[in-house]
Amino acid sequence: MIKQINKDTTLLSQKSTPATPKDSQAITDLIDTLKSHQEDCVGMAANMIGINKRIIAFQLGNMAIPMINPVIIKKSDSYDTEEGCLSLIGERKTKRFKHITVTYSDASFKPQKQDFSDFVAEIIQHEIDHLDGILI
Repeated sequence: MIKQINKDTTLLSQKSTPATPKDSQAITDLIDTLKSHQEDCVGMAANMIGINKRIIAFQLGNMAIPMINPVIIKKSDSYDTEEGCLSLIGERKTKRFKHITVTYSDASFKPQKQDFSDFVAEIIQHEIDHLDGILI
């Protein structure tokens, strides 16, 4: 189900709690909402739709990829950039890493470990920041 975008910075600043298989509807809702905004959005965290769980999703071409309980375990090659967010007005400066390694569970809650680079890595870092209550 497509949800409204949460713009309440007090709620967005709270750390998210771990997701469990009971949160499968939240995964579906997050993907549905991301797809409905795919022309102006490349990633979303569950707290952006009012669900305080550690779930993100990002666009990879036409596919929306969910990550459950993601953790960046390795990062390298920092750079400065500017990012926008559906939950916030305007663009803001931030620091990101060109290469990251992430552990997470897929939509079936199977453990995964994967390396990401460049723009996809930037998207994932932005969304994990949301889970940690960090706003750009």
